[in-house]
Amino acid sequence: MNKSELGSKTAGLPPGTLVHVGIARDEKVKIKIIDYDETHVEEMEVKTVEECLPFMDKPTITWINIDGIHDLEIIEAIGRYFGIHPLVLEDIVNTSQRPKMEDYADYLFVVLKMVYYDEKEDDIKIEQVSLIFGKNLVISFQEQKGTVFDPISERIRSNKGRIGKLGADYLAYALIDNIVDNYFMVLDRVNDKIEGIEDDLADDPTPETLQSIHKMRKEIIFIRKSIWPLRDVIGGLEKGESNLIQESTRIYLRDVYDHTIQVMDTIETAHDILSEMLDIYLSSLNNRMNEVIKMLTIIATIFIPLTFIAGVYGMNFQNMPELGWRWGYFVILAVMAAIGISMVVYFRRKKWL
Repeated sequence: MNKSELGSKTAGLPPGTLVHVGIARDEKVKIKIIDYDETHVEEMEVKTVEECLPFMDKPTITWINIDGIHDLEIIEAIGRYFGIHPLVLEDIVNTSQRPKMEDYADYLFVVLKMVYYDEKEDDIKIEQVSLIFGKNLVISFQEQKGTVFDPISERIRSNKGRIGKLGADYLAYALIDNIVDNYFMVLDRVNDKIEGIEDDLADDPTPETLQSIHKMRKEIIFIRKSIWPLRDVIGGLEKGESNLIQESTRIYLRDVYDHTIQVMDTIETAHDILSEMLDIYLSSLNNRMNEVIKMLTIIATIFIPLTFIAGVYGMNFQNMPELGWRWGYFVILAVMAAIGISMVVYFRRKKWL
């Protein structure tokens, strides 16, 4: 959605008005709950937000994952029952948000961009993910059902690692870390495609090669624009003063921050490589054009004296001494051949051919 379409939907509306900005979807919103601690895990899928309320006052960690943000009634119910600010709800349903973090004292609100590779369309997709986490509660919002959080669910079920022993802040860290780790998988695919373009560029660059370079540059710029603010988000979580994040979790957030730096370095490297590939393509195109022009110039240069000789003897004036000579035609052909051959030899010695 471009800026004009976004403005036409939200212009003139009071702050906090819920308007879904993004791809229109018809599928039903899915609400999944995982309630757990160190000793037990309870998992269920519910149809209404009201079914989530019994978990609000439990001392255990509750993770509510919502797949789909196009149903505004469900988003409004989340805000009403869990005390979420209307501006937060407005940002959740607006998928054009840039990554950011906001501290509302009782909870933290984080917006991230999840990048994944669409195998069917052979294209890179970017989806907005919103997280709200408080003392014992994490609520995650995805635009559509996906599998990016499946490893976290499996870790909770199997009680692997520290996730069952630590609080909601560690769960939020695990979700963020999983999103960032997924960037590396996507960038690996991008690097593979760049290597393929490099091979085509080295073998025989074609206009299709140029189109591939431009397409990859657009994808890299799109990814960079979506991920660039993530460093500030992670840095704000790590260095912030919120009591909702334990000191033990800040250490892990510092590690995620390092990963975001690596991601940005990889993106910048890929962008530089594509820029150099574009320069190489244009240089090879110019070199090929220069070779063609050089060859045509050499051919024209060789035929200039031959054309002059042919023009002179094509005038057919009377009293031209060679016109009546029996061997004149053959001698002129020999002279023309000698001139052409001597010029070719000269050009070869000068390495112009």
